[in-house]
Amino acid sequence: MIHRIPASCLLLATLAFAATPARADHDAVQFGSNITVAQDSSVHDAVCFFCSVNAQGTIDHDVVVFFGNIHIAGRANHDVVNFFGNIKADDNATIGHDMVSMFGVIRLGEDVTVGNDLVAMFGSLHAPDSVIIRKDRVVQPGWILWIPLLILATIIIVVVREIRSWRRRQLINAYPFPPQPPPPQQPQP
Repeated sequence: MIHRIPASCLLLATLAFAATPARADHDAVQFGSNITVAQDSSVHDAVCFFCSVNAQGTIDHDVVVFFGNIHIAGRANHDVVNFFGNIKADDNATIGHDMVSMFGVIRLGEDVTVGNDLVAMFGSLHAPDSVIIRKDRVVQPGWILWIPLLILATIIIVVVREIRSWRRRQLINAYPFPPQPPPPQQPQP
């Protein structure tokens, strides 16, 4: 048993040194700095947190943006996904697979092609009739989420206000105002 521990450690160390490192040579990943793909260049993946992607050229795989905007003027060969931002595709732009937007606006130009599905959850879609979406188009407007939340918030505010008012009335009834001092007595002659 004791001889197996050093052998196991040696095996794990050998495997750790022999592991192939991840390669991201052609990926663009940014946090807070915008990603721009020039017209004659390409990147494999574009991932952006709190920034925007402006793709004049080609994105070979996915575009994923959190809290920023996406502008596709050229070609995105796979998925385009945006959370809490807007997606804009210029005229004749191509998205190879899916386009997904959560809590944002999608604006598509003339003759834009989406290879698979287009999903706009809790946002809106502005697209001319010349847009080609090869599979499903799902648009869930924002009011479906916001109206019930506003109704729920209003009910909570009214209930809290009424409870506070009831407690205030109970407190006032339990502790009446202090009695007035008796009027001064007239001295007796």
